[in-house]
Amino acid sequence: MGWVTGVMVYFLCWWTVLFAVLPFGIQPDAEGARQSGGWRGAPQRPLILSKVIWTTVVATVVWGGIYWLVSSDWLSFRHGWLAMTPK
Repeated sequence: MGWVTGVMVYFLCWWTVLFAVLPFGIQPDAEGARQSGGWRGAPQRPLILSKVIWTTVVATVVWGGIYWLVSSDWLSFRHGWLAMTPK
């Protein structure tokens, strides 16, 4: 995997994990108070910085797994059980 592909895969992993992490720990404001933006259902304390940190940690682990899988011979389309038969 080249560095451009690695960066793009990391970006996609990070973005996907961010959307998976965002709902954790959210308690919506039932009254719609002015402090939470005035909307019912808006989180009282979104804790964005901690979610960004957790997203980065989890995305790094996921990206490491993807990198290992792509660079290993376990999953290869050139040779092995996934390779196409020569004509």
